[in-house]
Amino acid sequence: QVHLEESGGRLVQAGGSLRLACAASGRSVGAHALAWHRRPPGTPEREFVAAISRSGSRTYYADSVKGRFTISRDNAENMVYLQMANLKPEDTAKYYCAATPFEDQMTTRGDYWGQGTQVTVSS
Repeated sequence: QVHLEESGGRLVQAGGSLRLACAASGRSVGAHALAWHRRPPGTPEREFVAAISRSGSRTYYADSVKGRFTISRDNAENMVYLQMANLKPEDTAKYYCAATPFEDQMTTRGDYWGQGTQVTVSS
């Protein structure tokens, strides 16, 4: 079992920056790839945002955030971060942290999920 808890979401103006954090706990956190997904308002499905491999050596991004968002992890502290810059109103969503032991599926699969943190970008 891996427990995930997100923090850092808030209201921010377009063009601003924000850093989300996800604290992971439980067995073998370091054996899991970690990712961020988001659910925009009024949509039923979460969409992939960014993912990072167990070692942190590989990262993947959705095209919509590439060049603006950066995912990182601190395995010593069992944390994963999402640094967001040049935020746009269309980035408004609830952001979720996810973990999976299946690294080859880290952009699409989440075996463990946090409760999410709300990011609202005003125009």
